[in-house]
Amino acid sequence: MPCEPKKLVVYPSAENPHIISTTTCEQKKLAVYPSAGTKNPHIVSTITVYPSTKSTIPDLKLSTSDLPMLSCHYIQKGNLFLQPPTGVPDLLLHLKESLSIVLTHFPPLAGRLVTDSNGYVYITSNDAGVHFIHANATQFTVNDVVSPIHVPDFVKTFFAFDGMVSYTGHFNPLLAVQVTELRDGLFIGFSVNHAVVDGTSLWNFINSFAAVCSASMNFNIKLNITQPCFVRDSVIISPAVLKIPAGGLKVTFDEFAPLTERIFSFTREAVLKLKGITNNRKKVCYGNGEVNAVEVMGKQTHDDLKLSDETVTALIGNWIRNRNGNGNGNAVVSKTVSKNVQTPEISSFQSLCALLWRAVTRARKFPSVKTTTFRMAVNCRHRLEPKLEPRYFGNAIQSIPTYATAGDVLSHDLRWCAEQLNKNVLAHDDTMVRRFVHNWEQDPRCFPLGNFDGAMLTMGSSPRFPMYDNDFGWGKPVAVRSGRANKFDGKISAFPGREGGGSVDLEVVLSPGTMAELEMDEEFMQYVSVSGGC
Repeated sequence: MPCEPKKLVVYPSAENPHIISTTTCEQKKLAVYPSAGTKNPHIVSTITVYPSTKSTIPDLKLSTSDLPMLSCHYIQKGNLFLQPPTGVPDLLLHLKESLSIVLTHFPPLAGRLVTDSNGYVYITSNDAGVHFIHANATQFTVNDVVSPIHVPDFVKTFFAFDGMVSYTGHFNPLLAVQVTELRDGLFIGFSVNHAVVDGTSLWNFINSFAAVCSASMNFNIKLNITQPCFVRDSVIISPAVLKIPAGGLKVTFDEFAPLTERIFSFTREAVLKLKGITNNRKKVCYGNGEVNAVEVMGKQTHDDLKLSDETVTALIGNWIRNRNGNGNGNAVVSKTVSKNVQTPEISSFQSLCALLWRAVTRARKFPSVKTTTFRMAVNCRHRLEPKLEPRYFGNAIQSIPTYATAGDVLSHDLRWCAEQLNKNVLAHDDTMVRRFVHNWEQDPRCFPLGNFDGAMLTMGSSPRFPMYDNDFGWGKPVAVRSGRANKFDGKISAFPGREGGGSVDLEVVLSPGTMAELEMDEEFMQYVSVSGGC
């Protein structure tokens, strides 16, 4: 592994105020002075790992999905593993060598951010390297991590770059990997600049890193890396310039507000039951049944059946008139269409989101006229025309808000709430993605992350991400956890369940009082499975 004689300076942090040292690539140990009563891991060493070959890719311009993330924290996601059979020194060597190799396939992660004289921000793949941290927390066990009802605070110390804003990638590494020893296990935490990657890009990198490491430890395993795509030629690459304020960028939410975090697990059976409830009356005939006008407009884009413009106009008119009369937004089609049509199916994930939306709205005890917001991050790679490559490297996400009063959320049933989310997702096609880009270009700004009126929920990540496919050579992970980054009252992250098969885990972050109410909500908790650790 190439190793230049550069010095790596480790500054004191809120998590480890007692650490001040420098190390070189010769892997010298840091001086560690444990403070009384601390439960933080001991940082054994911090080194810089460089790509095993020099990068040849050009600078990558940040997109309209990348630039708004400059004011967000670094993403912090990681996997918990049982004790590997290999001794820790050998394991760390394998991990470092594998990281060096995989960085040759993901050279932007070993680079830095740069801003040119015109104000455009780029990733320069200059091989400046990433941090690799070895920490010891053998005072904790695997069950200490997964068994408590609420996620314990010490889990946040398994990640580097705590509180670091992505804009500082101009002078900090874009990636840090922290390997924390537990008494009977290991945690591998990734902290990566959010202006450089979204969840799709991050988990492709982590999967590739695990594949390289597994191949190095098990020579009979064939190495298979899904190469990222670094092409920058789509509509999300914009000539607009994001103006950075003189004081720099910071997150837009209170980082020190009291929060409670819990992982709610939903089995495949529970999720399918919810989906069945929200789809129980979806098959209709346009000629003699009721349909939702917005869904029909969605079908114009997504289904083979096409209605005439006159029919769509009639639908919208009926929908408006009926909405004024009965408030349910349903319209009877005036023109007979002989073909029976399955209206767009509400997904299991949208059904689960609707369940959470209702329960949190109840828990927050709003007046009926209070407007609530449920935001969902959507992947735009397949929504654009022409489509982006599935492994497009960078952010290709947009945030879709769905609004409804507390009264509507709670007076209607679960299906109604799920339909509101479903309609917005269906409508987010190429035209809508381009509209979002155009609107941002008119007013370039960072993404306002937070719960500004007390009535917001923000859903991130995805149960489709391959979070449990990371076998570094001694078995797949037993849990997924995240750090302190970008968390506020109402921040939700979706993970696949450990058992797979469509099971889902929701990482829910709420104010302590709201969490206590949610945990007593009968409609919500009847679907939650109780796990007993590992």
